[in-house]
Amino acid sequence: GSRTSSMALIDVTTTVWGMEYSAHACPKRHKMEAEAMFPGVSSDGLLVIPTCQRTKMDLVQTGEPVDIEKDFCLERFLDFAERVTNVLRADGVWCDYIDPCSGLSMVNRDSQHIYGEVDALVTLLNYQTTNSGCCKVVLHPTWGSAVYPASMFAKCSAETLKAAIAKAEAEIRAKDPEA
Repeated sequence: GSRTSSMALIDVTTTVWGMEYSAHACPKRHKMEAEAMFPGVSSDGLLVIPTCQRTKMDLVQTGEPVDIEKDFCLERFLDFAERVTNVLRADGVWCDYIDPCSGLSMVNRDSQHIYGEVDALVTLLNYQTTNSGCCKVVLHPTWGSAVYPASMFAKCSAETLKAAIAKAEAEIRAKDPEA
């Protein structure tokens, strides 16, 4: 549909906890960002995997409820991403994910480059943005600014990624049947 860019290898798909993910061949205009993020890693064959979680409130706001919600989304993303990347790494796949708190990569720690989640969603999914104070905020097509974005990366086929996500989903649902 219109909400997915031409480069999507996996269209926006809902996984555990209502989190959405998609997978994209790294587009030309995103290659410099990817190669700055992961020194020495070629962006050829690199999948960029943005995820979005719907939040209870607009994350533009400040205060304790927003901080609690961000922490909650952070924990869920890290749980999901760690499981997916563990499966991929066991198969010898190069992969990584971003710590949404710092914007730094979690697996390959040679880079101090900060990943631009908002720019990635604009580039990959044509999402709109809005300005809030000094921050650029991404607008999800149905959730608006009540969204928590975070990304993963892998050098594998879409099929291999789907299989790893299916394993991660099964593990998460085994401990959290509500997921």
